[in-house]
Amino acid sequence: MVKADIVLSSQHVFTGLQDEPIKATIAIKDNKIIEIGSKEEILSFIGDQTKVFDMEEELIIPGFHDFHMHIMMGSILQKDSAKLFDAASEEDAAKIVANFAETRPSDEWILGVGWDHTSWRKKALPHRTTLDKYINDRPVLLFNAEVHYAWINSKAIEMIHLTKDSPAPEYGEIGKDENGELTGILFEHAIGYATEHAYKIPKEKRLKLFQGFLNETKKLGITSVNDLYGAKIAPNPLDDLEIFKEFDREGLLTTRIHFSPELKMDLAEAKDLQINYQSDKLTFAGLKQFIDGVVTSHTAFLLDPYKDRPETKGETTYPPEGIKQLVKKADKEKFQIRFHAIGNGAVRLALDAFEEARNENGERDARHVIEHVEVLHPDDVHRFKELGVIASFQPKHIELMESDAYTARISENQQPLYYPIKTIVDTGAKAAFGTDFPVVPLNPMMGIYQAITRKDLTGKAWQKSEGVTLAQALKYYTATPAFGSFREKELGTLEEGKLADIVVLNKNLFGISTDEILETEVKMTIMDGKVVYENQVVPTV
Repeated sequence: MVKADIVLSSQHVFTGLQDEPIKATIAIKDNKIIEIGSKEEILSFIGDQTKVFDMEEELIIPGFHDFHMHIMMGSILQKDSAKLFDAASEEDAAKIVANFAETRPSDEWILGVGWDHTSWRKKALPHRTTLDKYINDRPVLLFNAEVHYAWINSKAIEMIHLTKDSPAPEYGEIGKDENGELTGILFEHAIGYATEHAYKIPKEKRLKLFQGFLNETKKLGITSVNDLYGAKIAPNPLDDLEIFKEFDREGLLTTRIHFSPELKMDLAEAKDLQINYQSDKLTFAGLKQFIDGVVTSHTAFLLDPYKDRPETKGETTYPPEGIKQLVKKADKEKFQIRFHAIGNGAVRLALDAFEEARNENGERDARHVIEHVEVLHPDDVHRFKELGVIASFQPKHIELMESDAYTARISENQQPLYYPIKTIVDTGAKAAFGTDFPVVPLNPMMGIYQAITRKDLTGKAWQKSEGVTLAQALKYYTATPAFGSFREKELGTLEEGKLADIVVLNKNLFGISTDEILETEVKMTIMDGKVVYENQVVPTV
């Protein structure tokens, strides 16, 4: 009889195959689950070297799988930036940055993230001169809460050689006042003018940042992630991949990484990456691109004009026909495609592109993905199921700002459905959850809580009928991301033969109040059959 390396039992095991936990014991050998059953059935798998853990009333679940994040950009902003989420005004944000800068005397650039002018008393975009009052000797780059526009000071403008005559990128805008002078606000791809300089970080520091990321994910029970590229404002992804590969070679990856580089018309680089990155822990997954921006900067692409700016309905990153051609070409080569689409116009364009590609190239199990789906028109709800498209949501975004930031901009005539998770899954379509780290913290408990409660920044429930159950939220954070990564036969549920990526929580989520979800912590993380994190866990044998 084969003897297990680890045996794990609890009164509450959520396998992901049912909607309620069951009483079960799990036997693990090498990196796989070899049996799940009763304690009596697993007894014969216990040998002299087997580590046995009886978790009693604590909840055992599949490892969390964050379906949408940006590893290196998130690591940089999490560790080396001023946090501006609680700033109440432009002046308040500038003071926070100044205080942070004093603690970083050797940093060439001062970075920050999280400001949101829509929640300030004066709901206007900030100006470089306010930053200049507090810090003018070093360049400052501050990403807004959604990381789709940024605020810089005059020193940064000087260092990146930006002038009022500098050309705007194909998608994005350089903020200017009524006299044509620079305001210090950069929208969308224009942020690249600054990040090209600010992200020049030595490899040694990047290694430390990545190790910090892994330390955080194993503590939070995140055993798999999807790292998405395609943004002009992120660090060079090829540099990141070399670092990830070093960790993989040395057996140091404690979180599986599925990455999706930028979707381009030339697919040669993508084909090379697909060939060179196919390990169990670091694998090429698909291709990613942006269709639009975000609602608060009026760059999300809507079907009809903005209520507060009727002269625009936003723009697409590329002409619609160009986007459709991108999809047809990549789909023909059997690549999975993931589109950032926030406005209802962008979501419809993504669905149209996927439908045209299917009609031209033939139907297949493509598992294309639309990211965010923050605003949806009712006429497009059924198309996710019909086209086999996965809706990728980041529920914590619901709390990122006041719901008024959307309702003040989008007319009710558009019949807007906001973050319509339940509406989509009720059709039989699939939804998957992530964080969009660094936009929100990595902690899955926050996303699960928000998917159930749907509270905005003020605590007000926002289209509460779109809330899902706890069991659904857990599945969308485990099983669906595995399916979306084409790894449902290996990951996402607790079953015999699957890879042993397992998490133990210190509370049974099914036996506590919803508010207590936010207080729940990880007791143990097992990834690839090895205990990679434990918090005061003692084997019973």
